Amino acid sequence: MTSTQTMKALRRANAISPVHAPWSLAWLGVLLGLVLALLVWAPARWLAWGVAEASQGQVQWLNPRGTVWQGSAQLLLSGGPGSRQPQALPGRLHWTLSPAWSGLRLGWRADCCMTQAASVQAALGWNTLHLQASDHRSNWPAALLTGLGAPWNTLQAEGQLQLRTEALQLHWAQGRLQMQGLLELSLQGMSSRLSPVKPMGSYRIALTGTPEGTPTPSLALSTLQGPLLLSGQGQWVGQRLRFTGEASAAEGQEAAFDNLLNILGRRQGARSLLSLG
Repeated sequence: MTSTQTMKALRRANAISPVHAPWSLAWLGVLLGLVLALLVWAPARWLAWGVAEASQGQVQWLNPRGTVWQGSAQLLLSGGPGSRQPQALPGRLHWTLSPAWSGLRLGWRADCCMTQAASVQAALGWNTLHLQASDHRSNWPAALLTGLGAPWNTLQAEGQLQLRTEALQLHWAQGRLQMQGLLELSLQGMSSRLSPVKPMGSYRIALTGTPEGTPTPSLALSTLQGPLLLSGQGQWVGQRLRFTGEASAAEGQEAAFDNLLNILGRRQGARSLLSLG
């Protein structure tokens, strides 16, 4: 083969061999575009399905709209499969979910119960998880708890739940919890179908950590006002809550609360002893 023939053969090979490369790159680009579009526009119903699965059906997001990253739904609490008294939150729950270098940021706002949005920042590490919640206050109808089943469906509680967080941070390392800040729930003007006295009273439940973080945050139950007196102390140890307390009726109201005290705990004279864990 002469040198001229060799050069022609090389030119023909170079003209033919690269033909497949542009098509391969094009298909790769299409595939990456589809994956990116799927991630960006993932429908909100996927997140609603995940919430229902993770809570075993006790928390459900109905009629989801939008995407995984920004959407809304109606919150429904249920005792699980077969629950007869599910309770839906009035209005819709709105959320935003945004990725960050260290994890995710979740923001949410409920039409009925929040004047401003709340958020939590999740930082993921090797065998660690750190959650930092924004400081906020919100008000929720106590009747929503009925949807969770026993004992709430028996109590049929009515009133307002006021949730407050302050400098709240939760840190898990190798399965161990450290808590900083405050998580407080105030139960205002509570009533129950088991008692003719309405309202029975107002109460505060506070879960408190320490500035440096503690593996055993303390729990305190106290009565703010009312004829039904509740009190108690406890700690969150590992994955279990240990709590002891008591319930009693104010002087002159014993008969009105007798049935309720029998249900709340183990009777000891005029008191009902409360115990968890």
